[in-house]
Amino acid sequence: MIRIGPYFLDNQVALAPMAGVTDLPFRRLCKQLGAGLVVSEMMSSDASLWASRKSSLRRIHADECEPRSVQIAGSDPAMMAEAARHNVAHGAQIIDINMGCPAKKVCRKAAGSALLQDEELVARILSAVVGAVEVPVTLKIRTGWSPQQRNGVRIARIAEDMGIAALAVHGRTRACKFEGRAEFQTIRDICATVSIPVYANGDINNPQQAARVLTDTAAAGVMIGRAAQGRPWLCGQIAQYLATGELQGEPNLETQREILQQHLCQLHSFYGEYSGPRVARKHVGWYLQEHKNSLSFRREFNRLESGAEQLRAIDQYFQTYQNEELAA
Repeated sequence: MIRIGPYFLDNQVALAPMAGVTDLPFRRLCKQLGAGLVVSEMMSSDASLWASRKSSLRRIHADECEPRSVQIAGSDPAMMAEAARHNVAHGAQIIDINMGCPAKKVCRKAAGSALLQDEELVARILSAVVGAVEVPVTLKIRTGWSPQQRNGVRIARIAEDMGIAALAVHGRTRACKFEGRAEFQTIRDICATVSIPVYANGDINNPQQAARVLTDTAAAGVMIGRAAQGRPWLCGQIAQYLATGELQGEPNLETQREILQQHLCQLHSFYGEYSGPRVARKHVGWYLQEHKNSLSFRREFNRLESGAEQLRAIDQYFQTYQNEELAA
């Protein structure tokens, strides 16, 4: 069982924080379907942005399962400490620090994975944030700055020394972005070095692969990112396989339709009648990307402007798709 501060998690599988993806409706759905921990979208440490609509929505934790983990990003220790206090005041029960994002708009501000090249600054940020709040603080990193500078083990030692409660490690460097294959030897070395829980992350797409990664790395758990887009049940599938060895198949079409429509309703409610349908479009694209011949429907769906139209379209799509599958 994984423990983060006072919290004992239900299982070994966490949903990775992903900007534009792990909003409150998606987190609630993944937790409902079996994720042991879900982490919010990234919140900037820049206080001038906290009044924006985007930041305001990211601070909503209504009906969210505990523990509520909120990720923050920035490069100034004092600002990061204040961001931690601000989010705890708004309901965060765990603060997660982003030192793993490779996105240009994050790294050019010397935040995210760009911080990995400055170990002294890493230590100052971690110390400031841990000292600012009474809740557990976790950290997400990559294996290093570049393949020639895999300093993940040193960063992990710093994290443990500074009081970080758990660590998630993506098996690529900052320079690798999302290209090539994740490597897990560095994660194995990290797990052998620190005593805090470590989540292995990167290219984990199915339960069997998750089990192999845990065996290969001796990590405490796995963190699932892009593979969960359009598959909110994946974390639960992996958790059940790790616990019992039982391999669940993909949900049948009727169950997928029910989950998708539930998700759409939550998006419409959360974002409102104008923004909700627009946010829903990308999620529907992810849900249907493995469906044969779904491209034309997805194009038509992206033209729909109301929530009611979207729900009717999804209902009709699944009826047609199921009939075609039965006739095949």
